[in-house]
Amino acid sequence: MAANPSPSLPPHSGARAPGAAKAARPRMWELDAVRGLMLVLMLSTHLPTKFAIPASQPFGFVSAAEGFVMLSAYMAGLVYTRRYMRDGLAAMHKAFLRRALVVYSCQAACLLFLFTLIAVLGLTIPQPDVQHLMWYYLQQPTTAFLSALALIYNPPLLDILPIYVMFMLLSPWVLSIGLRHGWRTILTISGLLWFATQFGLSKYLYGWLVDLTGLPVPFSETGAFETFGWQLLWIFGLWLGATHARVPAGERRPFSRMEVAGAALVAGTFFIWRHLTGQAPFADGEPINFLWDKWHLGPMRLLNFFALVVLAMHYDDWIKRRLPRVPFLETMGQSSLSVFCAHLVVVLLALCVVGVATPARSSWLDAALYIGSVILLYGVAVIMRSGKAAATARQQARPAPALAGAGAGKGCVNRGGR
Repeated sequence: MAANPSPSLPPHSGARAPGAAKAARPRMWELDAVRGLMLVLMLSTHLPTKFAIPASQPFGFVSAAEGFVMLSAYMAGLVYTRRYMRDGLAAMHKAFLRRALVVYSCQAACLLFLFTLIAVLGLTIPQPDVQHLMWYYLQQPTTAFLSALALIYNPPLLDILPIYVMFMLLSPWVLSIGLRHGWRTILTISGLLWFATQFGLSKYLYGWLVDLTGLPVPFSETGAFETFGWQLLWIFGLWLGATHARVPAGERRPFSRMEVAGAALVAGTFFIWRHLTGQAPFADGEPINFLWDKWHLGPMRLLNFFALVVLAMHYDDWIKRRLPRVPFLETMGQSSLSVFCAHLVVVLLALCVVGVATPARSSWLDAALYIGSVILLYGVAVIMRSGKAAATARQQARPAPALAGAGAGKGCVNRGGR
């Protein structure tokens, strides 16, 4: 079902309706499964095996990264809009800030791992590809370390969590404006920023910042993802999640037959094209490939992605009825941040120990590396799920604190977060 823009919400008064959502809502298992699938696809792409290229972009000229960013934004819009409606604006801001700090802590831990153990292994073994991955740190360790903590220097593989942190910090302001005043202006500004990114907005602004401050980090080391381009997916997901939080599924406008047919035509064409030509629609070096560029989120890539979104939303109920559930993927999706960080650790260690994939390496070794890595990530997800379940059980076992001055008819309110 399509999202149907609903009237903007009035400012939250702080009042709570009687019996307001105290019980935790059931998890959306289908979204957990999709996130789990995307984590497996990211591992398949990044792990140095023969399977990396065939497994990359299996659904067309889109990667798991696009879906992962959009889904994360959708869940943020869904969860934090409900938090706003239940607990008010301040609670929503605090929840966003807590989540941003968690993601930042994960990024800092991954950086520390890269700059210590991986740096030592990459120089000791040695592995030229690992050294190239962190060449700026090896040349300017102090500047690189401090600028990485400031989310300016973002080495390859560690360049997506920083944009998550920035998006999470901006999201409460965007969400509160959208909920109270509508989304049209926000979506328009987001689209204009994306459009300007196709013509070098990020590089221009970074050059201006370097001229102003003398910042020594090369633009090429600030991360492959163009933040001003990828914010469009985040804003879209945030809007969609916020809309779904307020409009019940039965009240959403369905896609028309023409819209579904058009999406199917676009998605089917790009799917066949991708598997006929490979990772790029045209030969390497052809300027037209820029329209499908991943890092700038080129317009044809965006068209391909939105076509898949339309099909996924339209056939959502049919898919859930017909396809079997995959608990393995659901478990991984439930702990997506932890599994993502674990996948970085696995990939970096594999690059240090076995190096990049080569035709000379046994396919059996690649298969063992891949299967073992998937099992390891699943183990991380199981451990995280068990830890969360134990923490929830301990919290529920605690006696409810007495509320001073509370009347007999008043109960404790569960303010459980995301």
